[in-house]
Amino acid sequence: MVAKRKDRADESLVLRGTLYVLRRKCGKANCRCADGDPHESPALAYPAAGTTKTLTLSDAEADLVREALQRYDRAKAELDAAAEAGMAALRQRISARRRRPPA
Repeated sequence: MVAKRKDRADESLVLRGTLYVLRRKCGKANCRCADGDPHESPALAYPAAGTTKTLTLSDAEADLVREALQRYDRAKAELDAAAEAGMAALRQRISARRRRPPA
């Protein structure tokens, strides 16, 4: 078995959206989906210009997208923590200013 080489661009890819399983029937009368389970494929729902867009993915792409979504979540958590720390510092500064006696 040959392992696929990861591209450096893959490791820096950051995506926002939701990875889910798209289930649908193809419409062919003789297909297994006509009477049974629909076809399944991974898909990414993502916001674009005020609407939600969908990209259908291969299994290999789904793994790449899953990792990119995790990178986005980590980056967002770090940014949110920094913003909370900034708000706490600002509240403390304003509170200290209000406690100071007038000169």
